[in-house]
Amino acid sequence: MTTKPNIRNLSKADLTDWFTERGEKAFRARQAWEWLWSHHAGSFEEMTSLSKNMRAQLKDNFSLPFLSIDTVQQSSDGTVKTRFRSVDNNTFEGVLIPTAKRQTACVSSQCGCSLNCRFCATGYMDRKRNLGFDEIYDQVATINKQSYEQAGKKLTNVVYMGMGEPLLNYKNMMKSIERITAPDGLGMSPKRITVSTSGITKMIHKLAEDKVRFNLALSLHAPTDEKRTRIMPFNAKNNIASLMEALNDFYARTKNDITFEYILFKDLNDGIEDAKALIKRYRQVPVRVINIIEYNAIDDAHFEKPDKEKTEAFMDYLSRHNVNARLRKSRGKDIDAACGQLANKGK
Repeated sequence: MTTKPNIRNLSKADLTDWFTERGEKAFRARQAWEWLWSHHAGSFEEMTSLSKNMRAQLKDNFSLPFLSIDTVQQSSDGTVKTRFRSVDNNTFEGVLIPTAKRQTACVSSQCGCSLNCRFCATGYMDRKRNLGFDEIYDQVATINKQSYEQAGKKLTNVVYMGMGEPLLNYKNMMKSIERITAPDGLGMSPKRITVSTSGITKMIHKLAEDKVRFNLALSLHAPTDEKRTRIMPFNAKNNIASLMEALNDFYARTKNDITFEYILFKDLNDGIEDAKALIKRYRQVPVRVINIIEYNAIDDAHFEKPDKEKTEAFMDYLSRHNVNARLRKSRGKDIDAACGQLANKGK
């Protein structure tokens, strides 16, 4: 049996050709395009401005894979975690993170992950496959709807910080951002989008080469190769020196914001010597801010977060040396929605 092509893989020109070849006016293609992207239609039946016959023809010729919602959990702090299910029965999670000033969607780029970071729940899962650009888009569009329903506000930011490594799904990541930022898509500014990477050196250079318009966050988490490789084994092939070079290339060609993400682990990377080494890295790259993140416990790992006094000493040392750092409070911990906790858990 021949699988019908996914209609969302068609360009607007392709769709126009398909309609005009059947004797339809070009504006019908525009209507169908709006249903697919602006109105986020989940089926051909929803495209009510098209005739029943035309909807039937679309259904006969194309598929429209669409994410279903498997579960939704709401945290006591307002964070909403959604487990999505794809048409091939894979699941992955996206999170709505509301604050007083922002409504942020945190989205996944892969089913599972292949990088095996020791502190991350997703890293203990097998990588089943990359997500399609339309699946990433569906997460953002669905979370945008949740934002309207919960707060009466549209999303202000999108972060690619969910399950998987975005730069190992480069083509789909890039195309999803094109659709999210397109005026006939979700119309978001690329400056409101941040792609987070664990540190794939050659792909950061690729971002620079492509002169992308969105921001970049590096999950650094340790200031020396010895410590970073211990918790992020792939660092052995993507060492910190190569990452600093790649980030400088990225900034030189794009002038987009760069952020360091740094989870504090008790007795691993939370001492004053670690702070000194982190400052050295901070000075090597035009980093806008270092987000210091609380460690969130997961079942498979045995790390702990430092006590309050040690965290304060670490932050104070950075502050006294004129480092722009902020302690980021984790959201959604009670529903396993916080940084490093996404693993398809929950009801």
